[in-house]
Amino acid sequence: MHAQTAPAPSSGLAREAPVRVCLVGIGGFGERHLENIRRLEEEGGVRLVAAVDRRADDDGALGPEVPMFGDLEQLRAAGLDVDVVVVSTPIDTHFELALTALDLGADVLLEKPPVANLEQFGRLLAAAEDAGRLVQVGFQSLGSHALELIDRLLESGEIGRLRAVGATGLWSRDTDYFTRSPWAGRRRIGGVDVVDGVVTNPLAHAVMTALHIAGARTAEDVAQLRTELYRANAIESDDTSVVQVRTASGVPVTCALTLCAAQQQDPFITIDGTEGQAVLHYTRDELVVSGPEGTRTITSGRTNLLENLIDARRHGTALLCPLAATGAFMRVLDAVRTAPDPVPIAPEHVRWHEEGGARRAVLPGVEDWAARAVKAQSGFAGLGAPWAAPAPAGERFVVSGHEVARVRTGEEVAPTSSPRPFLHPVRTLGGVTVTDQQALDHVWHLGVSTALQDVDGLNFWGGRTYTREDQRYVWRDDHGHVARVAARATDARLDEELSWIGPDGAAVLTEQRRWTFRPVAEHAWELGLRFGLSPAGDRPVQLGSPGSNGRAGGGYGGFFWRLPACADADVFTADAAGEDAVHGSVSPWLAFSAEFSGRPATLVLRHGGASADPWFVRVSGYPGVGLSLAWDSPVTTSPEAPVERAVHVLVVDGRLDAARVEALLDGAAESRGA
Repeated sequence: MHAQTAPAPSSGLAREAPVRVCLVGIGGFGERHLENIRRLEEEGGVRLVAAVDRRADDDGALGPEVPMFGDLEQLRAAGLDVDVVVVSTPIDTHFELALTALDLGADVLLEKPPVANLEQFGRLLAAAEDAGRLVQVGFQSLGSHALELIDRLLESGEIGRLRAVGATGLWSRDTDYFTRSPWAGRRRIGGVDVVDGVVTNPLAHAVMTALHIAGARTAEDVAQLRTELYRANAIESDDTSVVQVRTASGVPVTCALTLCAAQQQDPFITIDGTEGQAVLHYTRDELVVSGPEGTRTITSGRTNLLENLIDARRHGTALLCPLAATGAFMRVLDAVRTAPDPVPIAPEHVRWHEEGGARRAVLPGVEDWAARAVKAQSGFAGLGAPWAAPAPAGERFVVSGHEVARVRTGEEVAPTSSPRPFLHPVRTLGGVTVTDQQALDHVWHLGVSTALQDVDGLNFWGGRTYTREDQRYVWRDDHGHVARVAARATDARLDEELSWIGPDGAAVLTEQRRWTFRPVAEHAWELGLRFGLSPAGDRPVQLGSPGSNGRAGGGYGGFFWRLPACADADVFTADAAGEDAVHGSVSPWLAFSAEFSGRPATLVLRHGGASADPWFVRVSGYPGVGLSLAWDSPVTTSPEAPVERAVHVLVVDGRLDAARVEALLDGAAESRGA
C-alpha cells in the first residue's frame, strides 16, 4: 500500500471586496461557522456585519463592532445590508429563516438538513429561483476532493462498473446528547416537524454522501426507498436505523447507522464496483482504493462551502451542494418523518455503560449487523438481528413442542443474492442455532435452501458467477429468484411448488419440494428434503456449477446448509475425516460436529435417494455442507426426466463420533419403518 496526497487549491477570496455576512445562530454548531467566518475575515474575503440569535448576550463572542439582533426582521428594520446569511439553527427554524434571508436579497448557506419536510423543500426551491439567489446546504463532506477522485475511478473503469454504495455510521452518544436542547431526539414539537434522528441529523452526512456518489441528487433520482427505524434510548426519534434506496439508474444504496456503538468510529462510504472497491472516510477526506492493481490510499483536500458560495456569487462557480441537489436526501428525510415511530429496542438487548458520570446505551454486536446490512443490502429485520422487528416468515416446523425451524420467504433478500425461500433459524431440540444467513463472507448464503449457480447460464445462487470463458468469478446481471407458487402444510410436512424466474421475468424451472420433520430421539430430530426440478417450458434445461464450468472442487449447488460461526469443528464420514478428505467424497452419510456459541451440536446428513452426488464441504473458510448436483459436469432436466434428489439431516444436541452416528442412523431408520 502506498499513499498519495491530492493538493488543495489556495483561496482567492482576498483579491476582491469582502462579502458582508450575517450569522444566524451563534451557539452549538454556529460556533464552528463563526470560527470559519473569522478565518476568512483574516484573509480579507468576508466581513461579519451582523449576527442573529434568540439569546440576549453573545458572551463577548462577536466583539463590539458586530451588532446582534433577535431575528432577521430586526436586522431588516435596522437597514443593514448583507450579502450572505449563514443559518445554523434548529431544523424546524430553517425554512422561515431561509425565506426571510432570500427576501432580504441575500444568498444563503443553510445548515443541514435544509428543511423539515418535502413541502418546505419545494417552496424554498421556488423562492430561491424567484429571488434569483443561491442556496448552499451545509453538507461539508460534499466539498471533499475525494468525490472527484471517485468519479475518475469509475470513469476509468479501475474498479469496474458501479454496483452498490453503502454508508456505515457507528457513533456513540451518551444521554446528555439527547437533552442538550429542547429539540434533540424529537420527531416533532407541538405539531411542528423537527425530524432529529440518526439518519437526518448526526449521521446525515453519511446518507447525503452515499446518495451523491450513487448519482442520486434530485428527488426524482430516487426510485425506491425503505426505512427501518429503532431506538435504544428513551427518545422520540431513531438512534439505530437502516435506509435502503434504489436509484433511478438502478444503483442500490444502503445506510446502516447507529448512535449506540461500543466505541465511536469514523463513518465511511463503501463504493463497490464490479472489479474492485473504494472506501471513503469522509471526515478525514481519505480514500482507500482496492482493485486489480492492488491497494492504495489517497488523502485529498476539501473546499470550504462558504468559500465556494462566495466564488459562485462572484464568478459563477458551480455550488458544491446546491439546494436542488439535496432532493434525494429530502426524500429520505421525509420518509423518516412520515414513518411509524421508531421501534423501541427491548431492554434485554441494551447494555448501559457509565463513564465519568455519563451514561450511554450500547447495542452489543451492532457493528457486525451494520456491516452485514451494507454488504447484503438488507435491513436489520431481514438479517434477523435479535433486537429488530421480525423478518417476513412463513411456516414453523415444530418437533416435540419445540420450534426447530422457520420458513423464510426471502422477499427481503437483495436481487444480487438470488432471493429464494429458505429455512432459518434451524435449531436443535435444546435450542442451539445451527444455521446462518448472509454472513459477511458470503452474503448470498441463506440458511438451508436449494440453489444453483448455473441454470442455462442464469445465476440462482447469488453473488458473482464463475464462467468458463473468464475462468474466474465475475459480476453479471444474470441473477434469478425463486418464488413460491403454492404450499400445503401439515403437522409434520410442508409441500411447496416453486417457480425459478430469470432476470427477464420468465420462468425457467418448476420445483416440487417436500420438507418433513420428526423426532428420532430425546436429543435429536430429523429434517427431510425431497425436491424435483423440471423445465418450466417444453425444452431441456442444463443445471451446472462452478465445478462444471471449470473450477476444480467448486461443485456447489443443489441442497446447501450454511452453518454459523463455530469452534472445534470435526467433519467426517464412515471412512474419512477432515475437510480435504470428505470434500467431494460419495459416502452414504456425512457428519459435522462443532461448538456453536459454546454449545455442542452435530449435523448428520444422509443421502435420501439413489443418487450418489458428492458431498460439498467447507470448514476452514466458512462452515457449510451440501450435496453437489453438478460436481464437475452439468446435469440436464427435461420434461420427460426431471431431476430429483433427497436428503435427510439429523439435528443433534451434543458431539458425536462415528460409532454414535451409525447408532443414531440405525435408530432413525427403524423409527421411520415403524
